Amino acid sequence: MTAPLARLTGAAEGVLLRRATAADLPAVVALLADDPIAAGRETTDLAPYEAAFAAVDADPAHLLVVAEDGGTVVGTLQLTVIPGLARGGTLRAQVEGVRVAAALRRRGLGAAVLAWVADEARRRGATLVQLTTDKRRTDAHRFYERLGYVASHEGFELEL
Repeated sequence: MTAPLARLTGAAEGVLLRRATAADLPAVVALLADDPIAAGRETTDLAPYEAAFAAVDADPAHLLVVAEDGGTVVGTLQLTVIPGLARGGTLRAQVEGVRVAAALRRRGLGAAVLAWVADEARRRGATLVQLTTDKRRTDAHRFYERLGYVASHEGFELEL
């Protein structure tokens, strides 16, 4: 196990946040796939995830995090710090792949993890945290808005 990044308190008491390891990949992929929207995008073949993990883990601008409760991975996200010229050369923190195990949703874990994300982003020098979520995830939209996130932009993607 890697050293803890944080031990959560409050509603998420006892949950540990830590850097993911390659051994966590099956649990992380299961969290990513445990979703009607994402289920069709994910695969049971771990090889592409292993290659992606190696690239993410090797780059200090990226941090793949798992939330662990009693030795079980119950959440995940990827935090990436992006330098840029816009907004006066600000660093942005991009959050991707946010997932909480279905049995633990609506219990405060996601809010606690995203509070940690904001603190970690500040610690890394970012002045803005941004994320995207599928337009069909109306529950997620309400969740992020409740945490103070603003739906300020329209996102676009181009599959290649």
